[in-house]
Amino acid sequence: MTTAKPKHKPASRANDSKTKTRNGVKRTTARKAVHLKSVTKPAAHQRPRSASQPTARRESKKAHIIAMLRVPGGVTIEAMARAANWQPHSVRGFLAGVVRKKLGLNLISAAGDSGRVYRIADRSASCVATAKTSHAV
Repeated sequence: MTTAKPKHKPASRANDSKTKTRNGVKRTTARKAVHLKSVTKPAAHQRPRSASQPTARRESKKAHIIAMLRVPGGVTIEAMARAANWQPHSVRGFLAGVVRKKLGLNLISAAGDSGRVYRIADRSASCVATAKTSHAV
């Protein structure tokens, strides 16, 4: 009794060097990719913007909170949390990490009628106050 030979022989993927595909996506080498990027043109929907058209940008939550802090009367954490739609602990983290540490602004807190009120002191007044204390040494 003779055994039947299979009609189709499965191709070995390891020896197939013509195309390098993975999950149906053709891969290119890094050298070819750099060349292709320099040759391709931008898509039609990506038109370059002219200098006369300024880009309109919505004011960020951070900028809005900093503007609230610059008001002479100050603002409470609850008001900042409502304005930015943040949790109160996120507002406190923003005040400590961004306003004080990253931006280096002089943040002043005082007890008010409706709770603790935060405000940013004028930079020139804070510079004068630190200059007076540093010369007293």
